[in-house]
Amino acid sequence: MDENVPELARPRGSGRGRSRLPKILVKNTAMRHVLIILAAVLLVALFGLVHQQWSPMHRWNRATADASIVMLSMTMALGPLAKLWPAWGRLLPFRRELGVHAVLLAFIHTAIILDGWVEWDLARLVGFEFHPGLGHYVMVQHGFGLANLVGVLALGYGLILVVTSNDRALRFLGGPVWKFVQRGAYVLWVLVVAHTAYFLFMHFLDFHRPTPPTNPLQWPFTLLVLLILVLRWTASIRSWRGRRPADGYSGYRLGAGASSVNDRSASRLKFGAELNHGKQSA
Repeated sequence: MDENVPELARPRGSGRGRSRLPKILVKNTAMRHVLIILAAVLLVALFGLVHQQWSPMHRWNRATADASIVMLSMTMALGPLAKLWPAWGRLLPFRRELGVHAVLLAFIHTAIILDGWVEWDLARLVGFEFHPGLGHYVMVQHGFGLANLVGVLALGYGLILVVTSNDRALRFLGGPVWKFVQRGAYVLWVLVVAHTAYFLFMHFLDFHRPTPPTNPLQWPFTLLVLLILVLRWTASIRSWRGRRPADGYSGYRLGAGASSVNDRSASRLKFGAELNHGKQSA
């Protein structure tokens, strides 16, 4: 199994460091789910305290979104961490559960938005509002609509990754197709970062409405994204350097190739000279 695949969940029995965990966590998927659910509840409660100055709807939609992105970040970070520091490999069995429950939290976040913010009016979800004077919907929040479309796309892709993050899907799809699908975790990560960045930094900067207090998680979010990028780039560079042929070996192969070409050229010249000499003699 390719350890570069950043899937939400690697099948049971693969990956480094699994033997270092207690057997109950390696073999008992239900136990891992319970632990991750408890961690998710704790994260939502902590972020709820951070956002307690907001109305209940905004407080909990933000808390579930923040907990989701933290868990997704852990999923994206565990692979590079295990490559750079093998001791982290003991946590690789939790990648599946972290990814699955990160997406489930995103669904809860979406349900809160639909029920409490746009009140199940899908036109409002993409930035439209009904204009009584005109008698139809008009676009009033371009960025809001675009950011939510990005979020919906991320949610759909996350659902695909969750559905295929199991051994049955691996057997059904086959290794190459399954890897291709699960590499979409990179796409999911980019979509989630773009969606979150808009609401953290831009949505409430409106000239005709009062600007609320700055979200205290703006810079922790920025640092988290930079940390994930640095980890993944560093792990990729280490893998590249480890697989690159040694200079002496590559030089030897290049020298041998050049020598072979020169030998073939000399043989052709010799044959041509002998042929011309024979014609002159005749």
